[in-house]
Amino acid sequence: MTNHPHALDALAAADAADLRAILLEVCSSPHWATAVAAARPWSDREALLAANAAAMAGLTDADLHDAMAGHARIGKPKTGDATSEREQAGIQGVDQTLLDELHEANAAYEAKFGHVFLICATGRTAATMLAALRERYPNDAAAEAEIVRGELRKINDIRLNRLLDES
Repeated sequence: MTNHPHALDALAAADAADLRAILLEVCSSPHWATAVAAARPWSDREALLAANAAAMAGLTDADLHDAMAGHARIGKPKTGDATSEREQAGIQGVDQTLLDELHEANAAYEAKFGHVFLICATGRTAATMLAALRERYPNDAAAEAEIVRGELRKINDIRLNRLLDES
């Protein structure tokens, strides 16, 4: 990963409204966006990623739900959303039986936990996501919330790094 100090400086120098909009594209939790913005200026990429980790650690259950609301259901990337489609590339070309199993497991998970199954899908196949979903289904709500928090942090790290690398 190359360090792009100009991209980081431009992000840190963005006006409050623009920065908020950019951060809400990374993570749809307003609390998270506020916390990350409050940590600027970031001295380097690692400081921005540390701000993400600190912001994730401070999210309440309601904030986690806000963050999850910005994510597509695994197996159903948001049509026309390049980020969603890129992150769920592992489901492209998958056989319908596996997709059906994924949809059924998603529905059971959502009925139990009241939110989408969230996993850092980047680099994962549909089969490994289904296995993770089945593995996590027996968790209680508190354990699952902490796993979700960690998965969101990973997703945000990937998105923040991409933002810096593409700028």
